[in-house]
Amino acid sequence: MQGIFLEYKLFIVFLHVISAVVWVGGMIAMRYGAHYSFMEIESPQKRLERISHGLKRLFYIVLPFVAILLITAIFMIKGYALSQSDFSMFTYIKEGIWTIMFLNLSIMIYRRNKADKLLNSGDFLGAKNQLGLIGKYMVPLNIILGVSAVFIGTYFSSRL
Repeated sequence: MQGIFLEYKLFIVFLHVISAVVWVGGMIAMRYGAHYSFMEIESPQKRLERISHGLKRLFYIVLPFVAILLITAIFMIKGYALSQSDFSMFTYIKEGIWTIMFLNLSIMIYRRNKADKLLNSGDFLGAKNQLGLIGKYMVPLNIILGVSAVFIGTYFSSRL
């Protein structure tokens, strides 16, 4: 694996960085850009439908990048031998951050899918409760964690 990493290092690191940018940047755009536009939709039903659809599109976009992030992280950990380096603690911290982010993303996807079913059955309050936690707490948590992971990665790259 180290040989593959050394041969394709630039490509692997690029894919890793762009994947983090798409995942974290997508959440920032959704939460601090699109969210406020959704709030201007007067019809509560249409607002919830648009939020649910927007989240669905975001999740479709970021999921492949989450997979790429994981695969490239494995190549980088092995390629740079980070587990056996002075940076091993930061490697485990970064792995932990991305794991928490993935679990949080999985729960967001579950809640969005549940909200969509509730919307289709006419339970707008239930859908609002499902979607409200995503926008208010879950996306901001992943943004904070993602920015932290990017900072740690930047620290790594300046030391390697």
